[in-house]
Amino acid sequence: MQTDLQAIVSTFLTVLENRKSSDEIEPFYHPDAIQIEYPNTLTKNLTKRNLQQLKAASDRGLNVLQKARYEVLHSYVYGNTVIIEVIWTGLLNIPLGNIPVGGEMKAYFAQFFEFMDGKIIRQRNYDCFDPFGG
Repeated sequence: MQTDLQAIVSTFLTVLENRKSSDEIEPFYHPDAIQIEYPNTLTKNLTKRNLQQLKAASDRGLNVLQKARYEVLHSYVYGNTVIIEVIWTGLLNIPLGNIPVGGEMKAYFAQFFEFMDGKIIRQRNYDCFDPFGG
């Protein structure tokens, strides 16, 4: 089971890197999924999203980014939960702070994916972005 959950998360990250629409991420999520994003540079307040809100946020992200890359530094499984530590790099479609179009922004993520029936039922994101000014 451990390898299966890690493999699902690995495949999910690959889909995130290459997706053209949020419909591509939907099969990874349980219909009752909730994602929690803790406050960070881009999201000022704790944000909870259901699956439809998560898909809408994903589509907005596609407008902001040309490409994203997830470099998994560590991956752990505890019961039904996969915990990953990731360096995320995004190539911008729009200027953001002091980063021009085509420039890169970087963040360090810790993400927790809880599974039910082989699908993500809860996702918690702790995102730390490099400063990008403003």
